Amino acid sequence: MRLTRRRLLSLSAAALAAPALAPRRAWTATTLEGGGMRLDTLSDGRLELPPSFIFAGVPEAETAAIFARHGLSADGPLIAPCNVTLLRTGDRTVLFDVGAGPDFQPTAGELPAALDALGVAPEEITDVIFTHGHPDHLWGLLDEFDEPVFPEAKLWMGGVEFDYWTDPATAETIGEARLAFFAGAQRRLDAVADLVERIEDGDAPLPGVTARLTPGHTPGHLVFDLGQALLVGDAVGNGHVAFSQPGLEVGSDQAPAQAAETRAKLVAELAASGQALIGFHLPDGGIGTAVAEGEGYRFAPA
Repeated sequence: MRLTRRRLLSLSAAALAAPALAPRRAWTATTLEGGGMRLDTLSDGRLELPPSFIFAGVPEAETAAIFARHGLSADGPLIAPCNVTLLRTGDRTVLFDVGAGPDFQPTAGELPAALDALGVAPEEITDVIFTHGHPDHLWGLLDEFDEPVFPEAKLWMGGVEFDYWTDPATAETIGEARLAFFAGAQRRLDAVADLVERIEDGDAPLPGVTARLTPGHTPGHLVFDLGQALLVGDAVGNGHVAFSQPGLEVGSDQAPAQAAETRAKLVAELAASGQALIGFHLPDGGIGTAVAEGEGYRFAPA
């Protein structure tokens, strides 16, 4: 297994025609190679979240201790990097999730430029595999004309997850704070419904890629075992409380108790096995390991 980090520079067509001192945008790509696979994590930007999004309902003393331990500010915002994973193996060029697109937060939606910096065209993507249907993972699926951004790609999503986001009854149960999440997911998935292949727990949508159902963050959230690494999506959703207190119920999960149980088992398993993990919102490119520390764990970037 070999891991590298590279700085990628991108110039738009307008910048190429501009003077030589035109600014260039840089991304960091973290690459993991082995087992006939190459994995690159590319930045879709970041989310800026109020602390209450995660810590609402957590006792004040416990929240203060977590903030002090991890250098977080009670005034916010909490910064959540967004790492989209690109897998290249054999004749397949695969994205896990597609980022937020332009309609969610102005600090996200950078995946197309990051892919361009890596030299990968949207038409080269053969498969898109979704961990779940939240905006920062799904809303980059369509362009401004509601056409697929990755026109040649086969789309894969968990059957439980697809049904949840396309069921009109979800609007009555998801809660007002996430109602826009539902509307955005339903519109996008309805537009590509005929292109979606359903995945169930234990399925292998592609050779060397095995799905595992990890519910709680959303009802049908999936993680994917890639052999050398476990791609965890938002089942392990940040680099602080998700490791130091993985069994803590937090507000970013749709079913907090179920998500906490799922996360605690997953982090313990990863720490015991030493298998690398790739997290969508983890720091330093999102690739690392879970290491036991005290009564909890810590994320060790690779």
